[in-house]
Amino acid sequence: MLRTLLLRLVALVLFTSAGAASAALNVFATVPEWAALAKEIGGDQVTVFAATTALQDPHRIEARPSLIARARSAGLVVATGAELEIGWLPMVLRESGNAAVQPGQPGYFEAATVVRMLEVPTRLDRADGDVHPAGNPHLQLDPRNILRVGEALAARLAQVDPAHAEVYKANLARFGERWRAAQARWEQAAAPLRGVPVWVQHRAFPYLSAWLGLKEVGALEAKPGVEPGSAQLADVLARQKAMPARMVLRPAYARATASDWLAERAGIPAVVLPFTVGGSAEAQDLFGLFDDTVRRLLAALK
Repeated sequence: MLRTLLLRLVALVLFTSAGAASAALNVFATVPEWAALAKEIGGDQVTVFAATTALQDPHRIEARPSLIARARSAGLVVATGAELEIGWLPMVLRESGNAAVQPGQPGYFEAATVVRMLEVPTRLDRADGDVHPAGNPHLQLDPRNILRVGEALAARLAQVDPAHAEVYKANLARFGERWRAAQARWEQAAAPLRGVPVWVQHRAFPYLSAWLGLKEVGALEAKPGVEPGSAQLADVLARQKAMPARMVLRPAYARATASDWLAERAGIPAVVLPFTVGGSAEAQDLFGLFDDTVRRLLAALK
């Protein structure tokens, strides 16, 4: 009887230890694109939580207790950086009490630190609107950036979870092979977009434009993050008549008012782009994000 109880106790201890050793790494991603990328590279070794959805403005999120609780149990936080999450993430991390995921620790990763940033301002003045000192943070819409971030993220996953380093390396290799093939396909399909003039509602697309060769003629917002008023829209319409653009772009989370106003009066399509994973029915992963983005832009040319 005693022997049986001892054997059961030993088995329970061994089972519990094995479960702890194989427990998935909790990854807290601030935005859907990094959640999707972490899942591609982490596979079964990670449990991924996305703090925001595609229909939320990532600049303006409330530091809710549920987010703090998620950060408390995270082994890795994956953020965009470049102050995209400045209004809420610092509070979430501070209140979590999780020393492992504070900035400067291996458990904190920023995508913006591993890519070349665009639209880095030459002056900083809050009167100019929502200006980011490190550059425009919407870097996910260039697939070349996705792969760069993926390579750095795989290395960071291996650092915080060395037991599965080879798994992360292998997953990255498979993802990279599929991603390069898809990128070549997207670039071939999107060739007619090169040089096409477009308006943007918010300065959310410089990386997309740089990749595809779109020519941004201006933004409907006079200041980033500030809804354009009637005088600003009238000025945009006058500029459109003098130098016509083919379409006006807005991210899925943005209000339609300004872009629809211009589209109706200028006779050009207002194109809603998914912007991130989950931004449309077709954009359910990173591959779908770019499939749908390219498809929508090409449809607007017809």
